[in-house]
Amino acid sequence: MQRIVNLLVVKDNHVLLLKKPRRGWYVAPGGKMDPGESVYETAVREFTEETGAVPISPLLKGVYTMMITDETGETVKNEWMLHTFIAFDLVGKPFETTIEGVLEWHPVESLETLPMAEGDRTNLLFAVSQSGIQYGTFFYTEEFKLLKEEIQNSVEGDGQ
Repeated sequence: MQRIVNLLVVKDNHVLLLKKPRRGWYVAPGGKMDPGESVYETAVREFTEETGAVPISPLLKGVYTMMITDETGETVKNEWMLHTFIAFDLVGKPFETTIEGVLEWHPVESLETLPMAEGDRTNLLFAVSQSGIQYGTFFYTEEFKLLKEEIQNSVEGDGQ
């Protein structure tokens, strides 16, 4: 199973997003974990490599399983684990473009309408608007059409 980590920076009511050239979809900067690397180390490393800036005090906001299936949702083609982090500041000035795409600041509200994978929309909106950590599984076709999502939220202090 491939392990992926992304990190969303929110500053001055704006989010830093990467517009990927393949589909023109927006994502939070991130990438694959290296062997022996923690999810936190991956979040900082990948964000820094993709943006040229360093996030300050990232926090884990979500852990997700991404299932790629056939159109029926019956046959699993691929599966990976995604960890989503958030930070509220950064050091340095982000690149404008990278080999990965174009970096752009967008108002937080634009997460509701910008083109992106629907699972990303779910987890990024949670990251910017809710406390606690979100867990979930997203089921996609190979063309990244969302078939279904199963979401659970936990809020600190809920333990009983």
